[in-house]
Amino acid sequence: MSEKLATLSFSDGTPSVDFPVLGGTVGPEVIDVRALYAKTGKFTYDPGFMSTASCRSNITYIDGDQGILQYRGYPIEQLAEHCDFLEVAYLILNGELPNQEQKATFVDIIKHHTMVHEQLSRFYSGFRRDAHPMAVLCGVVGALSAFYHDSIDIHDARSREISAFRLIAKLPTITAMTYKYSVGQPFRYPKNSLSYVENFLYMMFGTPCEDYTPNPVLTRAMERILILHADHEQNASTSTVRLAGSTGANPFACISAGIASLWGPAHGGANEAVLKMLAEIDDAKNIPAFIKRVKEKDGHAMLMGFGHRVYKNYDPRAKIIQKTCHEVLEELDLKDDKLFKLAIALEKVALEDDYFVKRKLYPNVDFYSGIVYKALSIPVSMFTAIFALARTVGWIAQWNELISDPDQKIGRPRQLFMGATRREFVPMNKRK
Repeated sequence: MSEKLATLSFSDGTPSVDFPVLGGTVGPEVIDVRALYAKTGKFTYDPGFMSTASCRSNITYIDGDQGILQYRGYPIEQLAEHCDFLEVAYLILNGELPNQEQKATFVDIIKHHTMVHEQLSRFYSGFRRDAHPMAVLCGVVGALSAFYHDSIDIHDARSREISAFRLIAKLPTITAMTYKYSVGQPFRYPKNSLSYVENFLYMMFGTPCEDYTPNPVLTRAMERILILHADHEQNASTSTVRLAGSTGANPFACISAGIASLWGPAHGGANEAVLKMLAEIDDAKNIPAFIKRVKEKDGHAMLMGFGHRVYKNYDPRAKIIQKTCHEVLEELDLKDDKLFKLAIALEKVALEDDYFVKRKLYPNVDFYSGIVYKALSIPVSMFTAIFALARTVGWIAQWNELISDPDQKIGRPRQLFMGATRREFVPMNKRK
């Protein structure tokens, strides 16, 4: 069978050149332009990588037009309904759902890596109490390589596996410690008798004077949130992890880089922006005026939690988190919650307005997740930190894939230079 080719022709007399067209198992074909510069002396120009595939991957598939999200081929709806987070983590890391014995072994390993080195707790006292949790998380996770340098040989498969176990196990502990430090409460050590998510909630909300008993409904809600955020293809933070990893950096440093990238309000901070927007609207009667401001781009008004860089249909995660939101508010007797009712009213207006429909601005996962976090008594500043806790699984899988990919080289994008051409130096006394 002959190789499929794409021919690039020029209007300036440059000879036409052919490039291979590569097909994946599903999704758009890609044109392999790696030889473009060598053949033509030209680069492609693609700000934001809107039309560029940076790697081959077997982990997560998204069809934004159809509203499809799959981990290793499994629809997110099925995984969120039937799995717990560690089962999905095993799938993302290993490519297959675990059998009973594999699941038990994996859970046991993670459970026995949840404690952090005692000296690590002293790091927190170096931060101000009002430091943003993401600043603390970046520093503490990056410092893990100083404590666990026995597992940072990126060329050794066993070292990579141990680092993965440590990161997945310790992120809930580090995240909970970050919260405890911010509110001035003592750290809680993990309990091996609790599940992964129960342990996280216990370390977040347990105190020496009053123990915390995890609520099954709230635990399940947190399981779903973590599952929905576990991976999302080559987004900004995942690409950051891969770019850092391409230099040979250790996995703890790469995950810390991913956390820094996730911190941006256009990425992991979007659910926080949704709550701020709803607080600004305040009442359903103010929605028409707010929508009018959004359309007219008045005062930088934006409809946060709607639209997505990839999804041009309803974000499949948004449907799941909306259902979860209902369950949590009912369990906590918050059915008349003002924010949730306002969100429903805003969603209805936006979905029926031609302005947003034509632009395919559908609710995304951030639209409801912030309301769930708020109902769980998680402060706004911790939203993105919990996102990082969940996404660590995907980052590790993507990093591992990068390390084992023979096609990968150190990341080095090129540029379209628009600055000054060569100039001769002018001494200070001759400058005008």
